[in-house]
Amino acid sequence: MNDMVKIIAGSGSQTLGEGIAKAFGDKLGKVIIQRFSDGEFSPSIEETVRGKDVVIVQSTFPPSDHLMELLLLIDAAKRASAKRIIAVMPYFGFARQDRKDKPRVPIGAKLVANLLTAAGVNRVITMDLHAEQIQGFFEVPVDHLYCSTLFAPLLQEMNIADLVIAAPDTGGTKRANAYAKLLGVDLAICYKQRKVANQIESMTVIGDVKGKNVVLIDDMIDTAGTLCKAAEMMLENGALSVRAMCTHAVLSGQAYERIQDSKLLEVIVSDSIPLKDGHPKDKIRVVSTAQLFGDVLHNLIENKSISSHFISI
Repeated sequence: MNDMVKIIAGSGSQTLGEGIAKAFGDKLGKVIIQRFSDGEFSPSIEETVRGKDVVIVQSTFPPSDHLMELLLLIDAAKRASAKRIIAVMPYFGFARQDRKDKPRVPIGAKLVANLLTAAGVNRVITMDLHAEQIQGFFEVPVDHLYCSTLFAPLLQEMNIADLVIAAPDTGGTKRANAYAKLLGVDLAICYKQRKVANQIESMTVIGDVKGKNVVLIDDMIDTAGTLCKAAEMMLENGALSVRAMCTHAVLSGQAYERIQDSKLLEVIVSDSIPLKDGHPKDKIRVVSTAQLFGDVLHNLIENKSISSHFISI
């Protein structure tokens, strides 16, 4: 235990925060959140943080309330004379808004970076950003971890015969190709076209999956429409089985029902976003990131190298 470090967590990441604190060798600090009848809330750090490194664990899903809570906690720590404030954001909300893809739209990820900096954060630790260039939106250091650190060894342990790694869309090709190279297997790609967000117009498979066991790799599952459609396409093209590995289980709308009714054999996700009660436990498996974040925090506080924890495969 380091007396000069205080780890706290927002309401969206309490369980993960406890795991990270335990991996770090400490216990989670006490935070009370007062909620008003109109929905306004005010967090209070119930332990002294004067002169300490304050680590705040909070994924921003759904982005607005949890993001605002994180900003308020950062401000509270700053006003309580914290020496340094480190935001651990396993899931970085608004990351899909990383550029102007049409006129008169915001760049939400840049705005979030500005808000965090203005609130007083000194460092950000996150994982599998939807767009890696978001690191450059910050004027403070950003440590970008990769869930491949956990997923790749797990795939090797599973020792799946006739394995093919697949990307559910062309945007995930680089990520999937890294896994394929590491494991020495072939790569397949699903090419999809959309008319509007979250609605797929058509999809085709590029690559040979006949007689293969396919693992789809992605950074997040939102409505699960793409993932379930990709699994169907793989099986229609002769695949023996289809699994999926996705870092962030956003799982909005009818996602849980789609996964339960899908052809997917298994969906493996991280605990960057907690699953809802009643999720299909026979289909979804959760891999903990607590030890990874705990190790990174320990090295960071001790001024040791952390490069081995965030270099992508």
